[in-house]
Amino acid sequence: MKNPPSSRRHSHADPSRARLVSVPAAPAAAELATDLDAALTNAALMLRSSEVVTILTGAGVSAESGIPTFRDALTGWWSQFRPEELATPEAFATDPARVWGWYAARRASVRRAQPNPAHEALAYLARRVGRCTLLTQNVDGLHEHAGHEDVVSLHGSLMRVRCSADCSPAFEAPLEMDATEDANGPITPPACTNCKAPLRPDVVWFGEPLPEAALTKARSATFACDVFLSVGTSNMVEPAASLPWLAASHGATVLVINPTMQGQRTGPSIVPLLGNAASLLPRLLARAWPAKR
Repeated sequence: MKNPPSSRRHSHADPSRARLVSVPAAPAAAELATDLDAALTNAALMLRSSEVVTILTGAGVSAESGIPTFRDALTGWWSQFRPEELATPEAFATDPARVWGWYAARRASVRRAQPNPAHEALAYLARRVGRCTLLTQNVDGLHEHAGHEDVVSLHGSLMRVRCSADCSPAFEAPLEMDATEDANGPITPPACTNCKAPLRPDVVWFGEPLPEAALTKARSATFACDVFLSVGTSNMVEPAASLPWLAASHGATVLVINPTMQGQRTGPSIVPLLGNAASLLPRLLARAWPAKR
């Protein structure tokens, strides 16, 4: 089986390509809202009065569903590898079986997961505001399972696969492509039925451009909103990491829900709500729309 050629273009030359960024130190505690109850009330009033809301979600939203973050999932046999050895075009070109095995194991784990209160709360929010766009860095499909429509998947979908030579459209991965429970290592990827090149996950790897349509929708929603809700993301992967701060620069209020402010920015229009998404989001929406309870 012939491996696809690795990309020769430099990832840093194109700002639309997925890339890791350094994380600034967390702001001093004195800079953060010390009264969570008051901060929730303030944020609820902003949400209730907003007309256009944009949401960005990251791995922290799915954590309560039992889906570990990328780095937390590097356990067992996989702990010997770095992200660039499992999630780049070059890694797949070098060892497609190792990369396919990693994603096949993750896909099997995701199939067993269910939406948590954070997913459900965001789906509820979308029904309460006039215009709501959900942007997600997650590839697990749990927002859709919770009933959220028109999700903009910035990093693709773990549940789809496609030809690595791009000869045909992506399709839903059948169960037989998942790793079995006792599989913990390389698995040779199936061949494309059209051109025989190896199949690959339909996700955006580091160094690859985000889907153009998704990125265009994300930027439009970022510039149009009056409230931007950043949930469960440490903002380490560009270009998604810059979206909350772009919204703030265009006059939006940014609500940040995350257990820590590591990687976040501070400012007069940025409201930190420290805690996990599954517990804080239902509380926030219950205050914004008390009839929910």
